[in-house]
Amino acid sequence: MKFSTATLLSMAAAAPFGTEAFQPAPTSIRTLSSPTALYSTTEEKQSGGMSKKKEDRLNFMKSENFHRRGFKEVRDQVESSIQEQFQSPLVNDMKTSNYLIERDGVKVYLAKDFGFCWGVERSIALAYEAVQHYPDKTLHITNELIHNPEVNDRLTSMKVNLIEKVGEGKKNFSTIQDGDVVILPAFGASYEEMEMLNKKNVEVVDTTCPWVSKVWNTVDMHQRKGLTSVIHGKYSHEETVATASFCEDYICVKNMEEAEMVADYIVNGGDRDAFMKYFEKAVSKGFDPDIHLQKIGLANQTTMYKKETKAIGQLLQKTMMKKFGPKEVNDHYAEFDTICDATQERQDAVSELVDNAKEYGLDFILVIGGFDSSNTAHLLEIPHHAGIRSFHINRADCIHADNTITHRTVDGELVTEPFLLDLKKDVVMGVTSGASTPDAAVQDSLSQIFLLKKLHDEAA
Repeated sequence: MKFSTATLLSMAAAAPFGTEAFQPAPTSIRTLSSPTALYSTTEEKQSGGMSKKKEDRLNFMKSENFHRRGFKEVRDQVESSIQEQFQSPLVNDMKTSNYLIERDGVKVYLAKDFGFCWGVERSIALAYEAVQHYPDKTLHITNELIHNPEVNDRLTSMKVNLIEKVGEGKKNFSTIQDGDVVILPAFGASYEEMEMLNKKNVEVVDTTCPWVSKVWNTVDMHQRKGLTSVIHGKYSHEETVATASFCEDYICVKNMEEAEMVADYIVNGGDRDAFMKYFEKAVSKGFDPDIHLQKIGLANQTTMYKKETKAIGQLLQKTMMKKFGPKEVNDHYAEFDTICDATQERQDAVSELVDNAKEYGLDFILVIGGFDSSNTAHLLEIPHHAGIRSFHINRADCIHADNTITHRTVDGELVTEPFLLDLKKDVVMGVTSGASTPDAAVQDSLSQIFLLKKLHDEAA
């Protein structure tokens, strides 16, 4: 672990993400310069210094059954267990050897920022502490804790029950009984789920990453200023589902192409029915593009590609400037930086590998992380778009004894293909891992590659 469990939880306790520290002084809703009076649910429902949903969320957190600071009496035991399960001597050696190792005819360059972020480490620590603190209770988790198969498998083996999904966007909470313990994952939980759990006689252990809470504070600002939230994220991703639930009016755009569709509609109008058909699953109930795109604020899923989020922000600002004029743009557009630092650091580190690929003589870059991990998928995009051979695997057994590899492409397809193309020469590779990936998974994957090369050389 990069931080001790005690340090992680004390950092989170001191962090102001769940408070008013990110909130400006109460601001009156500005009057639109448009001659047409616009109806906005966010303006109508604004009350006092925060939205009703945020006020409710803070009240949920004040309950004596709501826990977000862990359980000190089991902390040392949990920290020892986590280190044993997820640390890697090999990776530790690489970090002290200029992020480089040569073994069995394989030369590996490790990205300088990779693997577990502190928010993920904190989430795992809180979940593990909950298991130890409530040994005689039934534990549930509302979603995968993080997007990593090894970590989630560990929790399953510890008898933490994953709430069953029953159709799109629905879950079966009927298995939760009085006195049970419910863990909220690192992505957070929706307003509706938190409200429902608050009414039950259960203990809630909240492992939500504080960076996600920061985004929720941002969309609360949007509501108080009468803005519709434009969320750069995948509408079905757990984090975006939770963020959208704390909005009143919102639209989700997953990439620049969809952002350009929104921008074009703002400036030029168009076929409203076709627009709504395309975004039908990505907008709030009662959304009307002719009304709710007059005043907008940008937020994002914390694991998105930062350069794209910035580009979308520039596009939307220019769009509102074109629509309403430079003097009025601040009345119609707001933007706050909600990209997670860890996401950006890992993207920058992969970009550094890509920039030096020719000098290093890289044959390929290996990206390790859950197949449903958004931040890991974005790490793959960087070498892919640079034309460098690259693979995204979720665990070591994706590398097969017959020298093939099963990997996820940038299009989301799982394919199996030949892996090390010329075993007669030394292999030179780069490696990184997503923010939800333990160092042990990196070691296991590299060990598979070392073994492949070693067995070939011994047989030659």
